[in-house]
Amino acid sequence: MPALNSDPLAESIPTDVLAIAAHRDDVEQTCGGTLLRMAARGLCTAILDLTQGEAGTRGSAEERAQEAAQAAKFLGVGWRQALDLPDGAIENSHTNRMRIARVVRSLQPRVVILPYWQARHPDHAIVASLGYEACFLSGLAKVDTGSHPHRPFKIVYASLYADVRPSFIVDITPFIEQRHQALMAYASQYANQTAGAGLFVPEEEIRDRTFAEARHYGLLAGVRYGEPFVQKEVGLVDDLTLVPVQSI
Repeated sequence: MPALNSDPLAESIPTDVLAIAAHRDDVEQTCGGTLLRMAARGLCTAILDLTQGEAGTRGSAEERAQEAAQAAKFLGVGWRQALDLPDGAIENSHTNRMRIARVVRSLQPRVVILPYWQARHPDHAIVASLGYEACFLSGLAKVDTGSHPHRPFKIVYASLYADVRPSFIVDITPFIEQRHQALMAYASQYANQTAGAGLFVPEEEIRDRTFAEARHYGLLAGVRYGEPFVQKEVGLVDDLTLVPVQSI
């Protein structure tokens, strides 16, 4: 996997699924199992983190960069880079939309995963609209970014921490352990330490909590472990006899 550097387009590759998140470790929490499942199907996956993590209670931007690279190996992604938007102060500005649009045009993903638009952390909520508008901008032929226009076919929202009924669940049962490894690669964030002790879940509880959340969503879809997503558009069914998840 390419090393993280200041130019996120330095070693871009055509991508099937791109996850865009505010912070390093957001993807690991909300859709890491889904990226693993897509990679196992032979699809090329990528992650674009928008900040360096410099404002976090724990760890430094440099530590989180190293941890993100290790986590990406666990997730099997083909490309991961980070922009330098201000951590804790992301804005949905034209400049930021253009920066993300450049990445979208370079990677040409068919699917983009964004955070759900209602969230405790303001950065997460803003990235939902910022990412969507950047994807729209990326498809406008007269917007010049130095590369060809591209608009993803599908945008979905990772809704793990939102109190909302998912549109669908991705079965991550075979990948639950790798997903946990990827999250725990962030030792600066999740290892027990004095900094943030009253804010962070104790290290010994993380596995139980994250597995319980995945188990909850898996049960909704009739599988063991799952990750939830919301789509804004309606679904389309071709054959009623092949619709998954038993009704009774």
